[in-house]
Amino acid sequence: MAQCVQSVQELIPDSFVPCVAALCSDEAERLTRRNHLSFAELLKPFSRLTSEVHMRDPNNQLHIIKNLKIAVSNIITQPPQPGAIRKLLNDVVSASQPAEGLVANVITAGDYDLNISATTPWFESYRETFLQSMPASDHEFLNHYLACMLVASSSEAEPVEQFSKLSQEQHRIQHNSDYSYPKWFIPNTLKYYVLLHDVSAGDEQRADSVYEEMKQKYGTQCCYLLKINSRTSNRASDEQIPDPWSQYLQKNSIQNQESYEDGPYAITANKNSDSNLFSLDGLDNEVKDGLPNNFRTHSLQLDQSSDPSNSFDGPDHVKSSSSHETKKTNTGIIHGACLTLTDHDRIRQFIQEFTFRGLLPHIEKTIRQLNDQLISRKGLSRSLFSATKKWFSGSKVPEKSINELKNTSGLLYPPEAPELQIRKMADLCFLVQHYDLAYSCYHTAKKDFLNDQAMLYAAGALEMAAVSAFLQPGAPRPYPAHYMDTAIQTYRDICKNMVLAERCVLLSAEILKSQSKYSEAAALLIRLTSEDSDLRSALLLEQAAHCFINMKSPMVRKYAFHMILAGHRFSKAGQKKHALRCYCQAMQVYKGKGWSLAEDHINFTIGRQSYTLRQLDNAVSAFRHILINESKQSAPQQGAFLREYLYVYKNVSQLSPDGPLPQLPLPYINSSATRLFFGHDRRPADGEKQAATHISLDQEYDSESSQQWRELEEQVVAVVNKGVIPSNFHPIQYCLNSYSDNSRFPLAVVEEPITVEVAFRNPLKVPLLLTDLSLLWKFQPKDFSGMDNEEVKELVTGEPKMIGTEVVSEFLINSEESKVARLKLFPHHIGELHILGVVYNLGTIQGSVTVDGIGALPGCHTGKYSSSMSVRGRQDLEIQGPRLNNTKEEKTSIKYGPDRRLDPIITEEMPLLEVFFIHFPTGLLCGEIRKAYVEFVNVSKCPLTGLKVVSKRPEFFTFGGNTAVLTPLSPSASENCSAYKTVVTESTSMCTALISSASSLDFGIGIGSQPEVIPVPLPDTVLLPGASVQLPMWLRGPDEEGVHEINFLFYYESVKKQPKIRHRILRHTAVICTSRSLNVRATVCRSNSLEDEEGRGGNMLVFVDVENINTSEAGVKEFHIVQVSSSSKHWKLQKSVNLSENKDAKLASREKGKFCFKAVRCKEKEAVTQSSEKYTFADIIFGNEQIVSSASPCADFFHRSLSSELKKSRAQPSVHKVKQSLEDAVRVIQKCSEVDLNIVILWKEPPEMELLKFVRPENTTVSSRPSVEQLSSLIKTSLHYPESFNHPFHQKSLCFVPVTLLLSNCSKADVDVIVDLRHKTTSPEALEIHGSFTWLGQTQYKLQLKSQEIHSLQLKACFVHTGVYNLGTPRVFAKLSDQVTVFETNQQNSMPALIIINNV
Repeated sequence: MAQCVQSVQELIPDSFVPCVAALCSDEAERLTRRNHLSFAELLKPFSRLTSEVHMRDPNNQLHIIKNLKIAVSNIITQPPQPGAIRKLLNDVVSASQPAEGLVANVITAGDYDLNISATTPWFESYRETFLQSMPASDHEFLNHYLACMLVASSSEAEPVEQFSKLSQEQHRIQHNSDYSYPKWFIPNTLKYYVLLHDVSAGDEQRADSVYEEMKQKYGTQCCYLLKINSRTSNRASDEQIPDPWSQYLQKNSIQNQESYEDGPYAITANKNSDSNLFSLDGLDNEVKDGLPNNFRTHSLQLDQSSDPSNSFDGPDHVKSSSSHETKKTNTGIIHGACLTLTDHDRIRQFIQEFTFRGLLPHIEKTIRQLNDQLISRKGLSRSLFSATKKWFSGSKVPEKSINELKNTSGLLYPPEAPELQIRKMADLCFLVQHYDLAYSCYHTAKKDFLNDQAMLYAAGALEMAAVSAFLQPGAPRPYPAHYMDTAIQTYRDICKNMVLAERCVLLSAEILKSQSKYSEAAALLIRLTSEDSDLRSALLLEQAAHCFINMKSPMVRKYAFHMILAGHRFSKAGQKKHALRCYCQAMQVYKGKGWSLAEDHINFTIGRQSYTLRQLDNAVSAFRHILINESKQSAPQQGAFLREYLYVYKNVSQLSPDGPLPQLPLPYINSSATRLFFGHDRRPADGEKQAATHISLDQEYDSESSQQWRELEEQVVAVVNKGVIPSNFHPIQYCLNSYSDNSRFPLAVVEEPITVEVAFRNPLKVPLLLTDLSLLWKFQPKDFSGMDNEEVKELVTGEPKMIGTEVVSEFLINSEESKVARLKLFPHHIGELHILGVVYNLGTIQGSVTVDGIGALPGCHTGKYSSSMSVRGRQDLEIQGPRLNNTKEEKTSIKYGPDRRLDPIITEEMPLLEVFFIHFPTGLLCGEIRKAYVEFVNVSKCPLTGLKVVSKRPEFFTFGGNTAVLTPLSPSASENCSAYKTVVTESTSMCTALISSASSLDFGIGIGSQPEVIPVPLPDTVLLPGASVQLPMWLRGPDEEGVHEINFLFYYESVKKQPKIRHRILRHTAVICTSRSLNVRATVCRSNSLEDEEGRGGNMLVFVDVENINTSEAGVKEFHIVQVSSSSKHWKLQKSVNLSENKDAKLASREKGKFCFKAVRCKEKEAVTQSSEKYTFADIIFGNEQIVSSASPCADFFHRSLSSELKKSRAQPSVHKVKQSLEDAVRVIQKCSEVDLNIVILWKEPPEMELLKFVRPENTTVSSRPSVEQLSSLIKTSLHYPESFNHPFHQKSLCFVPVTLLLSNCSKADVDVIVDLRHKTTSPEALEIHGSFTWLGQTQYKLQLKSQEIHSLQLKACFVHTGVYNLGTPRVFAKLSDQVTVFETNQQNSMPALIIINNV
């Protein structure tokens, strides 16, 4: 139990005090009424004696009484009504609340730190009022009247006569059988005559004479002259007199609820004041009886027959406002206004006199009488006090003549029964604090009652015996708790009297608590909680909870659990504030411990109670807690919580409609996932027109691709700035997210929308409906042109002229769904924009379900969904920047950088480019060429210039070269839409090549080191506002099959230079799927014949293998080879060697074809003109029209592929570092075997697609040492001899044939050559092959050949038979003059040199 102001030793004597009745004449009542007090109220503050009192017990021992208090009350002839008592108790509890700003106890138990109110004044007030308002009953005499004060006024006509009338009235009330109430202790009640004298108005002499007369008549012991009202109340109160009455009157005790005709105290039962509050358990039990204004029938009257159990603890939530009424009547009234401090002392003196002279002698006399009576009745000679117990044990059951009313509580005794006399004596001793004597009397009476089975009497005796035993001075015996337990059980179960049982519990619990027996006290308190009284149960449960927390090892969870139970019962009893307090105290224990359902329940109740008490902010925060913690409740329950929350919130917002918007807890916003996009939404593809993909919020962030885009942008910026990237360059960001660099203020362009994507998540299992959802922003208009003299206007939200705001009318988030909303702003002015958050109406969908019986309100919302109720509020977007980790200080502490993505700067207008692709393919064959068109549109109000496109795959597309004037400009203009520039040829020139040449400068390739950056050939290089340009664009399918993503970045600038934004970009990603087409291999071999024009030996054969490897599911694809062209600086194709009859070379699926061409060196003059960059193109045609391969796009793609090859080879530098001389040698050797010839094969697929394939003849790989094959091709050899030779063998047996061996040095260095004519092998097989002939003359020649020198050696071969001979037996060894190693030249691929020898 909580701490109390009074100790139990003070509490019990104060609860059982001698009762004195007061009967006043009307005139006397009028005098006291001048002070707004009745006579009984007037005495109340002075009813405790200031000094000790002495009296003698029956054994004539002196007994001291300390702190004696007496209770004076007006006579009430009707017992108090249970309903009224209930109402009174309810009011007392609700009027007593914890003091504001009271420092609570902090109790630390385990890991709990609890703030607990140490005292519970409402409980103490309840207990005091409860004990005071106990109705008098027949089985005990503690609150029966011992004496009666008869009060008359000195100003009456016949005061003495008035006293006689009052005396008769008292006698009539006590002895007339009409009055069963009030109860009187003994038949001859002490009558005490009080003459009231009004000092300010009365005649003092008359008062004195009347007083003398009284003393003559009634004796000095029983009379008193009380002088009051020493000043007039209307006099200005120059001196402040204390008001000791208010504290007593506030308590609203039962005795002062009497009603007077003229007083402001008439309390009327408020029948309808709170009829809007429904009765929580369905019992409508307001006190409906009017309260009559007559002191004979008191407002708390009870018809005894209607409530035999005499219980006033029925269901007790009488919804009362009487506590407000009494407060109303009490405020502003000064009590005792006519009394001076002297009057206060006179009243105090009067009480002392009454007690000393009247009451105590009367009690002492009564005790003696009872003692004597008992002794004489039992025929005993000694006083009761010293009598042994056995003398009392034989008391008989009363004679049968007594009305033996057997009821639940056993029999009823007549008033003069000896058992009752013992009880009377015990009660008297108890009232005057003679606890030893009281205990022995109670103990004796208890035995008698139990013998008689008079259970109600026995229980009363047990209860008081236990209390007396506890209060005995020196504590001779332990507190008999079992007595109390028996008494409680008897009262409750046998007598069905809960009021008496409750009194036992209250007393016993206090006693147990004082002995620190908290767990027993708690058990006792919990035992008396029941359904019949919510208020009592609530208070007892709360005290039990305090017992648990006050134990040596506090039981925190038990405390919390019982606080919740108490809160629940308080709530049922209509004590909202107390209920709320209990729940809040318990919440400390349950909070944050993972008991989410318990927490939800508590928060929900706190929310509801706070709402009922109009503590709306608390209600809102409690409901907010239920919604934002990951709730484990079922969907219907969550729906109910949400509706309650919205309802409460709505009321809060209605209180201050103009106040700031409240922060809403739902839905969750993941602020860091907020994304911003600057610019218009992308237009969808329109027929053949396809808009550039650019950037949009639908694209996922990919760090790799964003890095690629950044590199492309840097590349083009570097080219524009003459190869250097400016120091203040930052890549343009159109889309900001958590991965982008948000440390700078982003730049947005005026008149271009800003889209903010907000990531919402609904944690509940019920859908949320957001309506009128828009962004909340703050804008500061500025002029960035440098004129700062314009004053800065701070504009907070809602100025549509500056910033247009898009409003989303409905946004539904389903249960537990994450969903993004895209909200737009339209800046119409330059300045600084700050996006603060979102503002919306939060509601829920009107479902068919009603939860907890709460049907939702009829929807007042017309839209796709009907919302039951919604509240307007906001949520802020606050994004935490990245954690800083650069300096040592940042690494050791936790610091975050800024994230400025929500604070864009609106800059002046810029041009805006849109790019559309027309006829753009999605699938190509490898090497297929298609013509598409690109349309550039300037959709802004500014002209744009400097348009460039940059791509990592420049070989994929071309806009045509500078020579592209012949190409038609729009798709519709060309007739057959051929991708090529073609020339019709005559049929004669079919096998020979047609020559043309072109330099790479013609193709826009030669700019700088960046072949990837291509200027777009705009007419006049400027695109005006609203203008559009279409340009042709040739695409060539990449050579690897598969899906290719090709990134284009278009770069452009404004004609007018802007300080903030230098340039803008537009991205496009083309996705092309390529499928296999032709596989081409080309090999070259030296032609050994020397028959070129100059005899320079510059011939070679080119073999081209073409295979159709297309595996199209759509059917067999047949390819036609239309033309084979060569492109080289040094070589050109001359003619086709194996031209078949079939003009068009057709290859069906999986077919192979082989072509052989003769190639010759270009003439030097062709090569040298202009520059070494001149390429010679030679076309060999298989069709009937020549495709000019030196024109666009064929040559374009050729150059593009060249440059990308070059880049690749540059990208992988050789890592070998060998001796310089060797390296040079290697280079020389490689040079002579390299053939720098490119073959271009043009082919088509039967419909009309023109295709293109490039191939390089396979060159040997570069290695650090020259391979055998490379070295062996240093020298080219050829033998010149007659094909057949006739010789008359019959004349001359030896035949000599002259043979010329031609040695040609292919390299640019000097070469030493050894020619060895000896046959290599002498095996029979070799002889068979070669036939047998002999070289005559030297068998070995040593020569040195200068650079590219041709040397002829005259040899003689000698034959002895006719036949066919192979002359190719000479072995030629070569080495570079400055090297040691010698290699044999490679003759394997030279044809056998066959000679036929004939005999003539």
